[in-house]
Amino acid sequence: MTIRDRIFDKLQEMKMTQKEFAKRTGIAESTISDWRKKNTNPTAEKIMIICKVLDVTPQWLLSGIESHGDRGNPSEWYAIDALTESGQLIKAFNSMDKAQQSRLLGYAEALTKMPD
Repeated sequence: MTIRDRIFDKLQEMKMTQKEFAKRTGIAESTISDWRKKNTNPTAEKIMIICKVLDVTPQWLLSGIESHGDRGNPSEWYAIDALTESGQLIKAFNSMDKAQQSRLLGYAEALTKMPD
């Protein structure tokens, strides 16, 4: 299954029209129509907005692989929306010097080990 196949299957599952999808993503309806007619895939810069609108991960959209629970290998990378709390945390972390980053990582590790 290709990226375009997964997009159109997900649109059908969500009962979302191509017109609504175009409106929500800002991608021209003609471009979306071309994916179907010409058997092409979206360009790389469109992937993240597509994932956000369809509520899927880039890993799923690009490969069809879904990770659930504790089975399988842990992710070696994450794609995170900068406007989410996780994205804000990463932005703050990246603005810190190495000593501050180290302290924050130590604090986060200690928090995860605390009993509920």
